[in-house]
Amino acid sequence: MRVRPRQPNDIFIGKNTLILGGLGEDSIMHHKTVHDTPMGKTVMRWLALIIFRFTGWKPAGKRPDISKYVIIAAPHTSNWDFFYTICLAFILEIKPFIMMKAAWFRWPMGSFLRWLGAIPVDRSKSTNVVAQSIQAFCAHSRMVLVVPPSGTRRKVMYWKTGFYHIAKGANVPIVLGYLDYQRKVGGIGPVVHPTGNMEADMKIIQDFYADITGKYPKKAHSSPAPAE
Repeated sequence: MRVRPRQPNDIFIGKNTLILGGLGEDSIMHHKTVHDTPMGKTVMRWLALIIFRFTGWKPAGKRPDISKYVIIAAPHTSNWDFFYTICLAFILEIKPFIMMKAAWFRWPMGSFLRWLGAIPVDRSKSTNVVAQSIQAFCAHSRMVLVVPPSGTRRKVMYWKTGFYHIAKGANVPIVLGYLDYQRKVGGIGPVVHPTGNMEADMKIIQDFYADITGKYPKKAHSSPAPAE
């Protein structure tokens, strides 16, 4: 069988490694994260519970009984969102891979963020993250991918819909995760199964987030996503 040479934007799937985004070595996602270490994840879960207790936050919902799904992390208005999202992952015992800006993975933070399950994504480069994420879902029997619906923390004209196309293409549901800074409650909301009618599905999703308050509400924008 003829083997095609590896291309810059390919995804490599091995026993322990996954490369997303065609971003070179900096985009390596190790399957072995802190969540795969029994002692490590136990300690981190207790730490997360302590942090939530002393900061006044409360977890809500439970881990979905689904082997593969996309989680929306919304509303995304602050870097603190990643911190509380990680805490929730430990508390709810979810092993996620979380898309983050590649700029955060400079030394010395890169190794630590990967250990937590973060994936560097460089949006300045023309890489087909959607197609590669779909391929990753197809190659694994269990996978949870956290995707912020907005690609920037600055005010945007509409939600980006990459998460929807990933879920639809991989035939996996979308789990609505949230952080409500007004009530100091974070957790898991409804599960949405993409129907292919993106406008109708996005309305259901955005209606759920209508009463969820981000850390900086003025940076959030919930106008309908345009057809892509």
